[in-house]
Formats: sequence, structure tokens, C-alpha cells
Amino acid sequence: MRPIQPQFRQKDIRSYVIRSGRITPSQEKALAGQWPAYGLDLHQGARALDQAFPTTNADLILEIGFGMGDSLLEMALKNPAQHFIGIEVHVPGVGRLVNEASKRGIRNLRVFCADAVDVLADCIPDNSLARLQLYFPDPWHKSRHHKRRIVQPEFVALVARKLRPGGILHMATDWQPYAEAMLDVVTACPALENCTGAGQFSPRPDYRPETKFERRGQRLGHGVWDLLFRKTAATSAEEKAC
Repeated sequence: MRPIQPQFRQKDIRSYVIRSGRITPSQEKALAGQWPAYGLDLHQGARALDQAFPTTNADLILEIGFGMGDSLLEMALKNPAQHFIGIEVHVPGVGRLVNEASKRGIRNLRVFCADAVDVLADCIPDNSLARLQLYFPDPWHKSRHHKRRIVQPEFVALVARKLRPGGILHMATDWQPYAEAMLDVVTACPALENCTGAGQFSPRPDYRPETKFERRGQRLGHGVWDLLFRKTAATSAEEKAC
């Protein structure tokens, strides 16, 4: 089996940088042996999801940028009746998640090593997601890099199409200027409503585990901002207008 490589279409601007990193022998072994069980192929389009989760009555939850996979693994383990999809381009993180999921016998989790926008556009049916999770995306601090932030009007419109009516877009960040920018962008989408109230951030829901990075930041006095938005019974025209 050839080494796993991130899948993406050519783009002028991406919201991420593919980081180099050492992949451990156990992660490499997991990718070689368990990828057929856990991995999904961007180029299969909607067929990838049909093959992974043929049962259609379970909630489908998708997380973009799961890092090393700790919180996603915990959620999948605690909620076996739900189906989870993780998207990540950092191969060591993908390997770690697959390795840990295999060791624990988790079967309600699948993984794309691919560009998240491509996955949403090509592989996720409209009106299918119970929740989309975007936790601690790169804030691209410098003003000249803000165009690389993933939370842009076009991205929010795409997410709104993929959420089912009543589905939740849940974002979290530890960078307040980005939290405020995300709040403005998502508020402008008429297909989504703030679960907490106009202009408000949300308390962290119990289902989102705290990360070690997050706890360390809190000890240093750093804040974390959660944003939860619900899809209304919007028309396709409203979704496109986001």
C-alpha cells in the first residue's frame, strides 16, 4: 500500500498548511492495515459515505481539522449510536486517530485525509449532517492572511446546504478577534440562527471535550469562545444567499 497522502483539488488559496511531522511506526502500521476499514476516498464522491454508513437513521456528525484526534475519538466512543466523520490533512494525526480507533474497536468513525471544502462539496449530501464541528481552526492572525481563514461567506453557505433542518454548526476558537469575525460571518447567513441569541457566544456544550491545549490556556488566563448556530427551514435560495 502506498503511503497515505492528503487529497485536494488545486486551489489558489487554502485555509491550511500541510505540516510536516514524524509518523510513528504504530501510526504507519495502522494506516497500512486499517485504512480500508476507516479511510474514505474523496474521489469516490457520495459513494464513499454510502459504503461507510449504509444505515441512514443515525445522526451524522462531521468534524473538520481534528488534529491528533483525541476529542473526536472520545465523542465516537461515548456515542456509539451516532456516525462520525473526521477530516484532517495532517497525516500523523490521521494515523494516530486510526490507530487508537482500531485498538478500541470503534466502528462508528470514518476519516478523510483531504481538503474539507472538497469533501463537503463532493461527498456529503445536502441536508444530511446533524452537526458540523470546527474546533480551533487556524486564525491566520495577520490581516493580509485573513483571506485564508476557512470561515468565509462561501464556506458558511456550503455548510448550510449540508446541514439538515435543525442541524448545528458548532465552532470554537481561542482567538477572540477570530471569534468575533466568525460571529459576524455566520450571523449574515439567513439559513442559520444563533442558538444562544443574536450576537451571543455559547457555553461549551458537554459533548465537546476540553483539550489539554485548552486547559493549559485557561490556566494562563486565555479565553475560549464557542459559537452554535442552527439551520432553520431555509429555502435553497436563502442558503445560496449566505
